[in-house]
Amino acid sequence: MRRILLVLALSTGVAAAPDEPGYELAPVRYSTSKPADPLAKLQERMASGQAKLARDDAQGWLRSLLASLDIPVSSQSLVFSKTSFQRHKISPRSPRALYFNDDVYVGFVRGGEVLEVSAVDPQLGAVFYTVSQQAGETPKIARQTHNCLQCHDSMGLALGVPGHVVRSVFPDPDGMPHFTMGTFRTDDRSPYAERWGGWYVTGQHGAMRHLGNLTYEEDPNPDLKRLGDLGANVTDLSDRVHLRSYLAETSDIVALMVFEHQASVHNLITRANHQSRLALLQSDEINRLGGTPGAGLTDGTKSRIRASGEPLVEALLFSGEPPLASPVKGNSTFAADFEKRGPFDAKGRSLRQFDLQKRLFRHPLSYLIYSKAFAGLPAIAKEYVSGRLWEILSGRETKKEFAHLSADDRTAILGILRETLPEFTADWK
Repeated sequence: MRRILLVLALSTGVAAAPDEPGYELAPVRYSTSKPADPLAKLQERMASGQAKLARDDAQGWLRSLLASLDIPVSSQSLVFSKTSFQRHKISPRSPRALYFNDDVYVGFVRGGEVLEVSAVDPQLGAVFYTVSQQAGETPKIARQTHNCLQCHDSMGLALGVPGHVVRSVFPDPDGMPHFTMGTFRTDDRSPYAERWGGWYVTGQHGAMRHLGNLTYEEDPNPDLKRLGDLGANVTDLSDRVHLRSYLAETSDIVALMVFEHQASVHNLITRANHQSRLALLQSDEINRLGGTPGAGLTDGTKSRIRASGEPLVEALLFSGEPPLASPVKGNSTFAADFEKRGPFDAKGRSLRQFDLQKRLFRHPLSYLIYSKAFAGLPAIAKEYVSGRLWEILSGRETKKEFAHLSADDRTAILGILRETLPEFTADWK
């Protein structure tokens, strides 16, 4: 494999440093490729005079940026742990606010010098930007690579690709994590008891407990049960946060659940994209070196596509999602704002409709199957995912990872997909 990578580097004119991540080489070339994510496109519209942002004294360019990117204010999630590069301005009284839609994440820090943006490019993955909060005719938007990738490409947190990181920590009263108490990488498979440490969580969740809304004194054996009760079912943050500094008064539990699902699936899509493209490039090179150009995919290539595609299939179908022990209800308009985006089939069904009684969604297949990131997968990767979904939803696949899907679930998802994504399901017969 080292010889193949060296040959590829030489043949494409890329010098591979020993510690250079694979996404900086062909075919991805992350840092030197021109992005085509939503913020890059907004920049182009602003440069041509087709779009303009407005600034206010309270939140700078934030409100206008969210509107231009079609990000709902109701998606606001508040994180008070000092886990951002603007950590010196973050505390439980002054948390960082995160807003998101299907393609973009925006971070706002009260009194911060910049807005933090992560936008999903269909080929590159997460692309990071800062947006200056200084007054002026237009904001200064700068792409960030190395500074953000120090955390956002780590194998344990973002799967070794430029991606998104969601963590749960045990913060002290100032928001600094007690790293000696441990941290958790959070996605939609995480136990609820390990989620949202260092985050505010508003809404109702009955008997379920989590780590949100809490700070921890220096104590080697904290009473997590008692503390969990104190942080549960919080609906009002006015005694904890300077709410007038933010666009909303909530950190909605439903938005948080969607956020962590979405961030994880985005990372898996990016990994499947990069691994498939690299595998195809290497397959062609192996065939060429072996004197059989155009001979088709090698067994190793097929194996690599399967290795990155199967975890994505499982994530799309919410494999491993823990059941809700109690019904969940947010206290903002996020659920309604999210659901109305559709698309809907003729029966009024959508992959965005929530369940919130026993699980997150009524029809457990991720809405990110409609995303530009998923559409940007190489054909061979989409063919793998499509084939596996057909095997699973038709009932031919009986692996335990998909035992949570009832016959009614499979039938409903099949019906929704056939109507709302016909080009993807054309071969399902």
